Amino acid sequence: MLSPSIPGKPAHIFDRGTEWDGLTAFVRRNQPHAMLGIVSGRRRMGKTYLLRALVERHGGFYFGATAGTATESLRQFGAALAEHAGSPVAFSFATWDDAISYLFAMAAPGTDLPHLVVIDEFPYLAKTAPDLPSLIQREIDRFQVEESRLRLLLCGSAMSVMGGLLASTAPLRGRAQLELVVRPFGYRAAADFWEVADDPALAARLHAVVGGTPAYRRQFLANDVPASLGDFDDWICRSVLSPLSPLFREARYVLASEADIRDAALYHSVLAAVAQGNTTRGGIAGYIGRKSVDISHPLNVLEDSHLLIRELDVFRAGKSQYRITEPLINFYEAVMRPAWARLESGQAEEVWSRSAERFAAQVAGPHFEAVCREYVLGPGRSLLGTSLGDVGGGVVTDPKERRQIQIDVAVLEPGSGGKPPAAALLGEAKWGTVMGIGHLERLGRARELLAARGTDTSRCTLACFSGAGFSDALRAEAARVGGVVLVGLDELYGRSVPVGAFD
Repeated sequence: MLSPSIPGKPAHIFDRGTEWDGLTAFVRRNQPHAMLGIVSGRRRMGKTYLLRALVERHGGFYFGATAGTATESLRQFGAALAEHAGSPVAFSFATWDDAISYLFAMAAPGTDLPHLVVIDEFPYLAKTAPDLPSLIQREIDRFQVEESRLRLLLCGSAMSVMGGLLASTAPLRGRAQLELVVRPFGYRAAADFWEVADDPALAARLHAVVGGTPAYRRQFLANDVPASLGDFDDWICRSVLSPLSPLFREARYVLASEADIRDAALYHSVLAAVAQGNTTRGGIAGYIGRKSVDISHPLNVLEDSHLLIRELDVFRAGKSQYRITEPLINFYEAVMRPAWARLESGQAEEVWSRSAERFAAQVAGPHFEAVCREYVLGPGRSLLGTSLGDVGGGVVTDPKERRQIQIDVAVLEPGSGGKPPAAALLGEAKWGTVMGIGHLERLGRARELLAARGTDTSRCTLACFSGAGFSDALRAEAARVGGVVLVGLDELYGRSVPVGAFD
């Protein structure tokens, strides 16, 4: 039974305040009808950890499905449900129809408080019992008319499967009152979680490799954290590049866990193409030796699995680039996969010593650009002197100079009511380069070109983001003129205020 007061988030759950509040509100909503929630997220995000804590705080029934036959899964469900109900004998359901009917009957009228039910790893059950979503739909529809206090949460890690539960003509479309995706920690939260926030240079490198996946620190590495920036190289060799480490093959397992992925070699080739800098559809197709039309399906599957994201060019309609969303997979494709045989034979130190340029160009650099955009969306948002528009990147073409100016971080406000679109921020991000006046001049030229095309740039800030620092001349220029801001690692991690000011 639930206590009258609202239980707070358990102290042992790091971050996840938004997710906890959403789940708690779902469970406690004063609604006399059955409610359905969908919880998804890639493996290792802590979904099970979060949902078990929810059941412990609010009471209810938790069932974690496993891979098995339909008969075995139904038997396991009946045994778990009987234990929850206090029955000394396991329930023997002939069909899933019987099991789902009984489950909903447990929250019949007469109960004062909602009854929480969590079915974890739901894709395992849906694979062996394809009619399960339809059976749940029938009961949900029934108890939209009849009274019920059931709060049913279906959870799973197979993103394509979980996303399909509410898509198109799926039986459960339109039935869910909650759709929660448990995502990796943001870069600042990840730094706090790994306890490296006091060393932004280390935090940035660590996040470029393992991202914000919580299980990698505790379950995989038993809290083996690099002691300092000087320890980072040794840590990489012993924790990621060592065949004895659970992280060594994790990138392969993450890809293999997606139900819609059949030809793993093809998908690895697509990801390798992106990791090597071939980020357009044509570039990816050319790299793997296929036609563009032939890679539509793997691209769609990787997007549905939240392993790949297509980012639109904010300056050129119809143009886009792909980016790998999971840092460990990008690190694997860029650094590990090309030297896999040597790594398996224990040559981690030799491989890593020769990977500095590749790590900077293919891993840390693109990752730094994404972090800078995350900064503008999050901590840096309050520094903007205007309402936040679309955040992204793109290319501004300079026809006079016959060149393209890459804008890594841009904030654009769409035009409306006769007002032209406005550029609020144009930024360039460099991971390993000390930025100078030339970078600022290039951004200024891009601002001029956009203004000539009718974009309002009257309040457009020019931003330089660098992981290596800024020249004295650039610092002096940023301090002298308005509308220029310099953001380094200390600023990204909140340890100092950006040089210059957002207008």
